[in-house]
Amino acid sequence: MNDHHFVTSLKTLTPHITCMAVHRNLLYAASLNLINVFDFSHYYSHVDAFNDTNPSSGFVKSITFTATKVFTAHQDRKIRIWFITSSKRHRFLSSLPTVKDCIRRCIVPRNYVSVRRHRRSLWIQHCDTVSGLALNKGLMYSVSWDKSLKVWDLNGYRCLESVKAAHEDAINAVVVATDGTVYTASADGCIKVWERDDKVKRHVLVSTVGKKRSAVNALALSDGGDLFSGGCDGGICRWERKCSANKGNDIVLVERLRGHGGAILCMISVCGLLVSGSSDRTVRIWQREKENSGFCCRLVLEGHEKPVKSLVAFSKGEEGDDESNGVVTILSGSLDGDIRVWEVFGLA
Repeated sequence: MNDHHFVTSLKTLTPHITCMAVHRNLLYAASLNLINVFDFSHYYSHVDAFNDTNPSSGFVKSITFTATKVFTAHQDRKIRIWFITSSKRHRFLSSLPTVKDCIRRCIVPRNYVSVRRHRRSLWIQHCDTVSGLALNKGLMYSVSWDKSLKVWDLNGYRCLESVKAAHEDAINAVVVATDGTVYTASADGCIKVWERDDKVKRHVLVSTVGKKRSAVNALALSDGGDLFSGGCDGGICRWERKCSANKGNDIVLVERLRGHGGAILCMISVCGLLVSGSSDRTVRIWQREKENSGFCCRLVLEGHEKPVKSLVAFSKGEEGDDESNGVVTILSGSLDGDIRVWEVFGLA
């Protein structure tokens, strides 16, 4: 890693950045219940803010996208769908589960499950904060502090599956690989691996790793298939899928990365780098030393006054401008309400 520099700092209308995401040339940054939108192509100008009419929705925990729609996960147990207009404004479309789906299912007693003592709910509904969203090939996966994993059809906006007790404690993160393998991470210290079984037409648990370790807060998948997990103990684990005659495809811990002085709160993989944010108020950039060897910390970015809660990163080539030339842009969002923009060089 040869060099880096701090580009600018962005301020949202409200403090406490809870999550960020990038779609095309737009940065989405959630602070409290408000989702702020900045345009990269116009010097990070603020172009919209939405969900301001839903103060009771609580914190926004996750944001993901299709071509023209935004999906947001909320503390009030709902997933909201927004349409991106040609003027880069955002119009509310619906929430999940839809009213139509709830009405269709509510008349059948078997569609209800016990969620707490003396309380029942439709199985298509989350009953606690929706903490993570991930999309792949027309399906959306949602996880919640209610310990459940749900699978949604994005064509009909219907809930297809629900694993009520996917973990023993709150689920904090979900990622999905291009082959459809789903990974979930929980406060119970476990990472679970799910795959769709076409015989039973649902996702089934195929592996559990990390049991009895520190609570897992964040997951990231590299283009090469490495899975990274970050926990409250400040450590990052790198996992690989190993094929064996006895166990088939198993998840194996191959490396632990140490350096942060506080809990890992967010991670992202980009251009062969792993970027991690922590309650120690720093961002660390990790890179593989050489082929078939381990990762080491190449750079520490400092400047936030409170924990780093969310990260996004991209190369200029990914955003459709020009070739990246080894330049990666990293944006870090903190509970201090500050979004810091960095450019990192020398990745070749």
